[in-house]
Amino acid sequence: MKRIKNGFLIAFLATLAGMPTAEAQKFAYVDTDFVLLHLQEYADAQTELNQLAIDWQVEIETKIESIERLELAYRAERVLLTAEMRAKREEEISTKRLEARELQKLKFGVDGELFQRRQELIQPVQDQVFEELKDIASGSGYMVVFDKSNQSNMLYTNPKYDISDRLIKALGYVPGETLEPETKEGDEGKSIQDRAKDAMNKGKDSATDRMRGAAGGMRGGNTVNSKSKN
Repeated sequence: MKRIKNGFLIAFLATLAGMPTAEAQKFAYVDTDFVLLHLQEYADAQTELNQLAIDWQVEIETKIESIERLELAYRAERVLLTAEMRAKREEEISTKRLEARELQKLKFGVDGELFQRRQELIQPVQDQVFEELKDIASGSGYMVVFDKSNQSNMLYTNPKYDISDRLIKALGYVPGETLEPETKEGDEGKSIQDRAKDAMNKGKDSATDRMRGAAGGMRGGNTVNSKSKN
């Protein structure tokens, strides 16, 4: 996200660089984080990205749990295995560990699938914001528009020069009416990892219930058959 926003700021400053130097003293600032929170497209994108992250985290943690079960079984059986069998089991566990790490890198790495999908979803929204901001800056003669959002170096800002609300209105939204990504009831405030664990536990409970139901059906079927024989 930081890389995308840095590119956004560089492109904007490059655009303004062509404006007359006589207006160099006229400036303003926006809080792009605050602005983006007003956009439905941004909230929808965040909802999709969060769900992708949860699904992939579940997949990774499921693999890790499987590896842990293999390791426990191997430790319990190790003394009974030949040297060749031990080497084969250890290689299997090592390979699966490597696969789990590779999957995590593929999904959550610096240039992984989550980052790429974030660019695909967020970039069009940021382009929309950029175009509106460029129109405001050009129309008002601002030479520079700073970004006040997180990790900026703006130690002090005067609200007089904040054009965030103006930008939000230009985008067709009402300042202060922020939107949040959709979450399921009870998931508010939970991290992606915690929500993934909840999803895993729910899946396990569902699987257990299905197994119990199937076992009950088999017992019930046997009872019926025994009665019919009598």
